Amino acid sequence: MTKSELIDAVAQRSRITKSRAEQVVNCVFDSMTQALEKGEGIEIRGFGSFTVRHYKAYNGRNPRTGKPVPVPEKRLPFFKVGKELKELVNQTPVPTGTEGEDGGATD
Repeated sequence: MTKSELIDAVAQRSRITKSRAEQVVNCVFDSMTQALEKGEGIEIRGFGSFTVRHYKAYNGRNPRTGKPVPVPEKRLPFFKVGKELKELVNQTPVPTGTEGEDGGATD
């Protein structure tokens, strides 16, 4: 699902205009982004949680030349799926004919 598809779904389900739904979706994403920028976690019960993981600096290697390359420390967002969402996804059957589209094994 793309952002525009999400906006359409919000507009349709809540019976508001697409422009208003876009404002709602953008407000939610902006609020989540700001919380993560501050290093705060986000927990959405039944869906999952977003946290910021800190990674120390290390020496990597350029795969083309093999030379060492310093990699600076960084902070990256991390999503941990919630139990209810995980169970819901696992109980839903995979539609036939879609195997292999995501690079997975084919029959």
